[in-house]
Amino acid sequence: MELVTDRGGETNGRAPGIGPRTGAVLVFGSSAAVLVVELVALRLLAPHVGLTLEMNTMVIGIALSAIALGAWAGGRAADAMAPRRALGPLLALSGVAVAMTPTLVRLAGAAGGTVTLLVGGVCLFVPAALLTAVTPMVTKLLLVDLEATGTVVGRLSGIGTAGGIAGTVLTGFVLISVVPVSVILLTLGVILLVAGVFVDVSTRDWRRGQRMLLAGVAVGGSVAGGVAVPSGCDVETRYHCATIEEDPDRASGRTLVLDGLRHSYVDLDDPEHLEFAYIRAIASLIDTAYPAGEALDAYHLGAGGLSIPTYLESVRPGSASVVSEIDAGVVEVDREWLGVETGEHLQVRVEDARLGLRRIATDSRDLVVGDAFGGVSVPWHLTTREAVADVGRVLRPGGLYTVNMIDHDELAFVRAAVGTLLAEFEHVAVAAEPGAFDGTGGGNFVAAASDTAFDPVAWGARSAERGSDWRVVDGAELREWVGDARVLTDDFAPVDQLLTASPRRN
Repeated sequence: MELVTDRGGETNGRAPGIGPRTGAVLVFGSSAAVLVVELVALRLLAPHVGLTLEMNTMVIGIALSAIALGAWAGGRAADAMAPRRALGPLLALSGVAVAMTPTLVRLAGAAGGTVTLLVGGVCLFVPAALLTAVTPMVTKLLLVDLEATGTVVGRLSGIGTAGGIAGTVLTGFVLISVVPVSVILLTLGVILLVAGVFVDVSTRDWRRGQRMLLAGVAVGGSVAGGVAVPSGCDVETRYHCATIEEDPDRASGRTLVLDGLRHSYVDLDDPEHLEFAYIRAIASLIDTAYPAGEALDAYHLGAGGLSIPTYLESVRPGSASVVSEIDAGVVEVDREWLGVETGEHLQVRVEDARLGLRRIATDSRDLVVGDAFGGVSVPWHLTTREAVADVGRVLRPGGLYTVNMIDHDELAFVRAAVGTLLAEFEHVAVAAEPGAFDGTGGGNFVAAASDTAFDPVAWGARSAERGSDWRVVDGAELREWVGDARVLTDDFAPVDQLLTASPRRN
């Protein structure tokens, strides 16, 4: 055995309070904290910058960059100073940074997307780098026998990975579903700060630890009241920051806003009042595709404010709707804030819509309505030819599939999505604002598809009766508009890359 002294002249063997078990706890806990911060950062940023593949990629990239820098810098620092002197400050400083994050991100959110991304990136990078530096510090302290180097490094690497897994599972399956994100970060920050103080006390003296605690409380407490800065959410669901806006011009009007995007408008007193243009387009299609008053069996991918199911129930008594909605919190908002009553006539299943679609019996639905969104994009796995084919499976002869989509600028996504519908259905038409078809506009597009002919002209006329100037395009004009857009499949559906993000949903 060989005892090694560090640059501070202290033996870095079994330093007080830093034995193998303590070291394992520090590595496990710090690694878990990095993943907690990473996952919660996605939720914290979503209301301000949206929830897209690009944003997810950016957050993961920042976290990995911080981990790389933290490991490199922590290793260099461990060789240049007494590692046990650094452990307490690393944990305490990371705790302060984590606790400050909700406040800083929400304050920056008012300034716009770029500022929010910058502030959010820094708030993620700093604690992740500090926490990652803990592992090389602990490794240096526990390397008391050079012949056991591989064992020590391998064990700590495994423990760190296990900590990351634990942090991911705990956050994704438990914390986010029961605790507001601001509380998660504030609590984690306090835990890290207190842990830093105890580690420092165990390796030095109480007076220094006391000074660290007071400094941390002064700095963190003055800015960290993440709970003091309003989240802007009426409800934090498992997937969204949900708010309900009252219509100043209509006492009974309510708008459901998810992560800053207006998803649905509901009139508490009149389910036949349809505010959003795309909802009026869907309702107009239904009005003209089926005899007036005929009850329909419908399936809906995505709930939103359940505007279409309640409209069907009002104008077509006896209609039955089944809805697949992945976010149980949205369903509760619909019930408690928007007055929606569910039951046999309106069954809402909390499930992924693609999986829910598989549960629907063949030839059992007159109508399928697609209005599911993740941020500003239709979830990619609901756009593919395989998913569309499954929609065709559940439709009865003469049944109709209608889907709401959003795109702008080059319209690469919506052209591909409509091309995919054309590959599976004989009759397809699309309704949108007039400029959308000549390259001067964008926004919402409502597509309709069926194996039986329906009347696009009547659809357009009914929309006009509702005060809409939307055009309905079908046939050769539609195919020319789609052009050579590639059909989306389960093997290739780059929806986020095709889509140009829209700042609003309606």
